[in-house]
Amino acid sequence: MEILVTGGVGESGTWILDRLAETHEVTCLDRRFPESGRDGVDYRRVDLTDAGAVFDTVTAVDPDAVVHWAAIPVAGTHPGVEVYRNNTLAAYNVLTAAGRVDAAVVQASSDGAYGFFFAEETPLPDAVPITESHPRRPEDPYGLSKVVTEEIAATVARRDGIRVASIRPSWIQLPGEYPCRDSEYVEYLGAGAGNYWSYVDVRDVVDLVEAALAGVREGAFDGHEAFNCVAPDNALGRPLRELFEEHYGDVPDDYAVEGDASAYSTAKAGRVLGWEPTRSWQSARE
Repeated sequence: MEILVTGGVGESGTWILDRLAETHEVTCLDRRFPESGRDGVDYRRVDLTDAGAVFDTVTAVDPDAVVHWAAIPVAGTHPGVEVYRNNTLAAYNVLTAAGRVDAAVVQASSDGAYGFFFAEETPLPDAVPITESHPRRPEDPYGLSKVVTEEIAATVARRDGIRVASIRPSWIQLPGEYPCRDSEYVEYLGAGAGNYWSYVDVRDVVDLVEAALAGVREGAFDGHEAFNCVAPDNALGRPLRELFEEHYGDVPDDYAVEGDASAYSTAKAGRVLGWEPTRSWQSARE
């Protein structure tokens, strides 16, 4: 199977590209070439906000599936308008081209789409665990860009009859780093309150991308679906209810999480794609 990966030179994108290149033919589109590329991968320098260049490249490659992982990955590092412009234009161009060549898509969204982390004052969720049906209420350009990219996915899926999976990771951790266990994070409750102390190992992200690729190719669902992607536990190893009560002074009325489990539900990914997170900070940091 021929897979086109955008953003395969970035941190998490590199992990995805390396895994897929083990078993598939892979073409990587990015603004820059890697210092040391992977053998067998066809790297092409493309500005994904350039619609003509994207359409020309995607139609020339004619992939079976696209993994769209390119984006400015967080708020605050660029002017807000640039984050919004880059992320939405790139998604529109890549997904539109994918639809034209009948290629299924797995794309990076984010838990930022819910609007918790970058809100001026973090709200309590309507319910815990947070499922994919929770309302999306971003106040920031990054979260808004992810809501829009998911709507682009739904539009392309309707129009062109392809399947698109949007993956919503929460703070991706790399082996050997795991900043969610740094002392300044663990010892200050407010540091992780914006996403309710959630995180996910990049290897679990890669596993979900693979599962989603199989799902969009084999018909696990129709149209567009979003999937939460988080570790099974919270980053502090404490009862989640206790963390809510200590930091926020309250818990949502609709609360159904036991022990130190994550605030986000991954049940949908398990039910539809057969994926479950397997890595916890307690054993998988290296």
